Amino acid sequence: SETQKTKDVRSSNILAAKAVADAIRTSLGPRGMDKMITKAKGGVLITNDGATILEKMELHHPCARMLVDLAHAQDVEAGDGTTTVTILAGALLSSCQVLLNKGIHPTRVAEGLQRAAAKA
Repeated sequence: SETQKTKDVRSSNILAAKAVADAIRTSLGPRGMDKMITKAKGGVLITNDGATILEKMELHHPCARMLVDLAHAQDVEAGDGTTTVTILAGALLSSCQVLLNKGIHPTRVAEGLQRAAAKA
């Protein structure tokens, strides 16, 4: 049986990753909004490029950092799609949270995602 602390840590990880995905979601597409990023020295950067936004975010949560690393790997591999991969990961984690809240064991959720990936 899972302890409450384990569930809280899992929820915290999902919440951190979803926060990153939500922050970048509004910059996607032709109607994507620009983001204004203030730099440490007072400068301002305005962009709607997902890779730039993620690169400039100062994240301390390990799971949020993993999402940024995932987007960077996508950029290196394909040269594009950083915003899309971030939003997709956030959506998958949201779906996982729903399943976990229904009491489905995390191992079963992970197995389901692996089976879906194999079919795709």
